[in-house]
Amino acid sequence: MIQIKNSAQIALMREAGRITGEAIVLAGEAVKEGVSTKHLDDIIHDHITKCGARPSFLGYGGFPGSACISVNDEVIHGIPSKNKILKEGDIVKIDVGAFYKGFHGDSCNTFAVGNVSDEAKRLIEAAKTSFEAGIKMAMPGNRLGDVGFAIESVVRKYGFSVVRQYVGHGIGKDLHEDPNVPNYGTPGHGVKLCKGMALAIEPMVNAGTHEVYVLPDGWTVKTKDGKLSAHYEHTNILTDDGVISTTKVN
Repeated sequence: MIQIKNSAQIALMREAGRITGEAIVLAGEAVKEGVSTKHLDDIIHDHITKCGARPSFLGYGGFPGSACISVNDEVIHGIPSKNKILKEGDIVKIDVGAFYKGFHGDSCNTFAVGNVSDEAKRLIEAAKTSFEAGIKMAMPGNRLGDVGFAIESVVRKYGFSVVRQYVGHGIGKDLHEDPNVPNYGTPGHGVKLCKGMALAIEPMVNAGTHEVYVLPDGWTVKTKDGKLSAHYEHTNILTDDGVISTTKVN
């Protein structure tokens, strides 16, 4: 069942989103060659807890980190490790959630480590640009298919593909709520959007095939062909005056 948020709940979600967004910014500033993904996770954990919140992902289904940190051909759900050291040319996806006063924020960004390939730059750009195209369609009266179609259309123009096995989601009191939010779709089809819906819209864009697989650790998702992947996400609330991206830090 889709949970519609009232003004008081939206205010709390904005706070959870702010904490989430700040944590990503801080971790992103620390991305450089020689840094471990565990160090980035520590930065995120420290900021979230300092703000009186808790990391949404820590312990979720048994996940051992405060953030999902995925490098290069890792698409999502990478486990932070002191042994995974960033190197020049890597791209790293930092996916963060914060739970504050009963509500979650969820956001992700992809960062370049030093100088990266032209393909990597275009991939990062495609993830963000496709998200922005999807947001333009996320308005009361439209349907989820309009959002997904807009996202995939942009990605295809770049010559890339969207992951189909994993999708965005509703969010609020629970980290994952109805509805599912695919990054593909048919215009005019799917759930009708309305005021008060909170959606985590998150294009996951692969340089090659959309196909992925899960590592034996039970978490880390990688591209099937070993090519790069980028990820961009914000928590968004639909209003009559437009979309509030709660996790976007100005």
